[in-house]
Amino acid sequence: MKISSFAGKPAGPWMLTNIPGLVAAFYTGIPDAENQEEKVVFGTSGHRGTSLKNTFNEWHILAICQAICMFRVGQKTDGPLFMGMDTHALSVPAFSTALEVLAANGVQIMISKDDEFTPTPAVSHAILTYNKGRTSGFADGIIITPSHNPPGDGGFKYNPPSGGPAPDTATAWIENKANEMLSAKLKGVKRISLARALHISSTHRYDYLNTYVDDLHNIINMEAISGSGLKIGVDALGGAGMHYWEPIAKRYGLNLTVFNQWADPTFAFMPVDWDGQIRMDPSSEYAMQNLIGLKNKFDISIACDTDYDRHGIVTGKSGLLPPNHYLSVMIDYLFKNRPLWSAESMVGKTVVSSQMIDRVSARLRRKVYEVPVGFKWYADGLLDGSLGFCGEESAGASFARINREVWTTDKDGIIAALLSAEILAVTKQDPGEIYNELSRELGTSYYDRIEAAATTAQKQLLSKVSTSQFDQKQLAGEKITSVITNAPGNGASIGGLKVSTENGWFAARPSGTEQIYKIYAESFVGEEHLKQILAEAQIMVDNVLK
Repeated sequence: MKISSFAGKPAGPWMLTNIPGLVAAFYTGIPDAENQEEKVVFGTSGHRGTSLKNTFNEWHILAICQAICMFRVGQKTDGPLFMGMDTHALSVPAFSTALEVLAANGVQIMISKDDEFTPTPAVSHAILTYNKGRTSGFADGIIITPSHNPPGDGGFKYNPPSGGPAPDTATAWIENKANEMLSAKLKGVKRISLARALHISSTHRYDYLNTYVDDLHNIINMEAISGSGLKIGVDALGGAGMHYWEPIAKRYGLNLTVFNQWADPTFAFMPVDWDGQIRMDPSSEYAMQNLIGLKNKFDISIACDTDYDRHGIVTGKSGLLPPNHYLSVMIDYLFKNRPLWSAESMVGKTVVSSQMIDRVSARLRRKVYEVPVGFKWYADGLLDGSLGFCGEESAGASFARINREVWTTDKDGIIAALLSAEILAVTKQDPGEIYNELSRELGTSYYDRIEAAATTAQKQLLSKVSTSQFDQKQLAGEKITSVITNAPGNGASIGGLKVSTENGWFAARPSGTEQIYKIYAESFVGEEHLKQILAEAQIMVDNVLK
């Protein structure tokens, strides 16, 4: 994985997205329904693309929204639809087009009060709050976001009444129906004008911000944070939750300072990520140079990505915590400090997350529920309480309320960020110090992830790989103990494979959101052993792609 010479440095003017051109392409582009690259494709978390490549434009949104309306009818989902968006440039035009279609179909739509941007967790929270105790008339939602992707990207995600990302059965139906409508030149799509959609009786205003903020004390020990007097720095990253921080501070009496609290669709304030692109990834040491620069000015510094479903944590002693480190710390802390949680509640992890999570969970005598990448696999477990905590190595997590009831079934970067302050306030140790103790007691993890460009065809090859394609007996000098293509927790396909030995493993899978594939690896032996695992894994993946 070649690191750009611009990585971690301020973005140059030539790197910034041409926003007028991007938006114009959204309205003028027409996707080729016969071109696989330009079809509607629901990856790990919705359809993503860019108008500059004809992979995310108005035709896509018209077709997807009409398909969602038809899906709702088939599922008898007739409650309100909560809709939010982030601050990417394509989110506002996509929101407007979606509203026109939903209103034309008679959907009761809940849009934000004062036209505020709306974080992903606030939408999930709203859906679950509305549905609690109901036996019919369930609500669902739409979130318009490409997550932490570059400024030129757009994204569109459907959340069913479970409140989390839609399962494969739902996204496959919506995807196929949307592509049928693209092929039919949008025949069957209903639409009214935006002016009418905004004022029609089925369009309602909902106070996402205060409803969410006022409930935070039921999941985070806000009194402990307030009473500690901790100085908290927040890089809002110009994201959907940027205006949530000051109300949180005011409501709970927190000593909190917020930076980058404005919407800039070019995200010009962002340091460049590892590959020379602007990317709002709170887990990237390159993209988070501004946040890392705050480490000596505050007791703890936090950030979330553009739709606020991912977190970044910086401490004075450890700097930016790798996601796997913080996931392990959250698990260790929460299961020790939430006495009302069930003794049977499990830890949810993905197949590409650190084995340190397994070691921490074993010490806590908690079962691990290991699933493929994608938060959709956790929704049912969070809803029924069988999962107390769920996390992904890409810095996404959610967990139960203090009283063990469900909070969100989608990732929530805000609660993960605030929990770091609770941990410091209660234990008097920052999360980095706690992780170092875990390492001394349970072993040192050496973890890395590499990425490479991949075509759609190559991604499909890797996603359908079979264990029979591998006859290797050893990995990095150790006997291979397992080769799997299905997750141990729920038996679902991982869309790639995972190879394990006694002291290490690697997993390879195509990205569900970008034209790349990823190789994840971990060693509990050392850096050289990790490098050897990655090198041999790359050879194995190359053989599959050939």
